[in-house]
Amino acid sequence: MPALLRLQILAYTPTAFFQCRGCEIVMEETGFGRSVREEQIGSGLPPEMQREYAGISDRVERLVAAGGGRVAVELIDVASLRGFWKSLRHGIRRYPAFIVGGRVTADLAAAEAEIARRLSATRA
Repeated sequence: MPALLRLQILAYTPTAFFQCRGCEIVMEETGFGRSVREEQIGSGLPPEMQREYAGISDRVERLVAAGGGRVAVELIDVASLRGFWKSLRHGIRRYPAFIVGGRVTADLAAAEAEIARRLSATRA
């Protein structure tokens, strides 16, 4: 089986906070936890960023499906320490950004084209 092609996406992502394990169990058993999570994720980004996030998510799902299990996606929140480090390391200043095989682009269509090119090269 061919090696996985890794797509890293650096973007602002919705964030949900969790309680201690005991509290989480109680919250889930009472049904309260799900509504809290949904509210956190729903209000975690401004509406325009939520729409952008949803659009990227839909396209990436189709990309992964078309890759036949050969594309691994890693979503990295730019507000995290790892996201900050990746941004510095690759000189990324605009988000979302996409990294395919060490190459950075701010254009999802370019990332899709690079993935398609690499997948077709491994088939030959």
